[in-house]
Amino acid sequence: MKRNVVPTLRPGDIPRNHEVLRAVASGLTDVGLQRDHNEDSYAVLSEYDLFIVADGMGGHRAGDVASRMATESIADFFRTTAREDATWPFHFDTSLSEEENRLVAGIRVANRQIFERSLRSRDCAGMGTTVVGALFSRKKNRLYVGHVGDSRAYRVRGGLIEQLTRDHSLFNDYIAAMPDLTEEQRAELPRNVITRALGMQDNVVVDLMSDDPQIGDVFLLCSDGLSGMLADEQILETVQSTGDVSEICRRLVTRANEHGGDDNITVLAIRFQEEGALPDPLDAPTEPEGVAIHASDLQAASEQVTPTAPIAAPTRQSPPDES
Repeated sequence: MKRNVVPTLRPGDIPRNHEVLRAVASGLTDVGLQRDHNEDSYAVLSEYDLFIVADGMGGHRAGDVASRMATESIADFFRTTAREDATWPFHFDTSLSEEENRLVAGIRVANRQIFERSLRSRDCAGMGTTVVGALFSRKKNRLYVGHVGDSRAYRVRGGLIEQLTRDHSLFNDYIAAMPDLTEEQRAELPRNVITRALGMQDNVVVDLMSDDPQIGDVFLLCSDGLSGMLADEQILETVQSTGDVSEICRRLVTRANEHGGDDNITVLAIRFQEEGALPDPLDAPTEPEGVAIHASDLQAASEQVTPTAPIAAPTRQSPPDES
């Protein structure tokens, strides 16, 4: 297959004619109160300003495998494509930015690896994972977000919270097709079935959005173990209660558990501040910079096999061929 040479991302090549921002990030994952093991994973790669959350699914602990493969694969892809001679076996979409191409390609590589692993291993058959990833370009002062499934990205700015991603769920598909449904009819719709995930096909469609961060903005990436337990207003209130990203994560996880902790809970908080500003003494890193942190590394999971997944197995759909 023809391989495309891709322009190298140069985080240090920053124009000096605009305000330069710095992303300060921290993440936390928790098994919750109802699950026997943690199938969520997250990664912080400070060197590339790359942040990832994945929520796995599948029996025999395959969900843990899928989410871990997603974070590791995307992280490895960014490391290898940082070289001058970087290539990857996908078409470079000239309608997208360099950063968007890299984010989409990294997610698609992860999808293919998970799909092929599920075909080779009986224990991993049918496994999949959601993913939401954010990439900050300092030279453009722009945050790029790509996602598949129902893991979300939020932005907190000026006392308001906004959900930046749209869940790939059967519920949302019904609402889009039948917007006139009453509240009673909507209450009868299934809310735990996703329609897109990594590992379901050998290709996947990645939804993209981008935003220009401002000083003081906080962006959140999270699994549905958080968004399913807390309303947007509760998330906003918790974020506004502290300026420390590590404490934001801790308080959100604690609050989700107080509301039932029905699922694994993972949250990654990214706060933007002016480059060169003194760090908040409370912002002690929760992990070594540039190292992916996974649920399996942090949680002592039970050896008992639990076939229950946090969400129902997604429908296997054939997305358009992007190769």
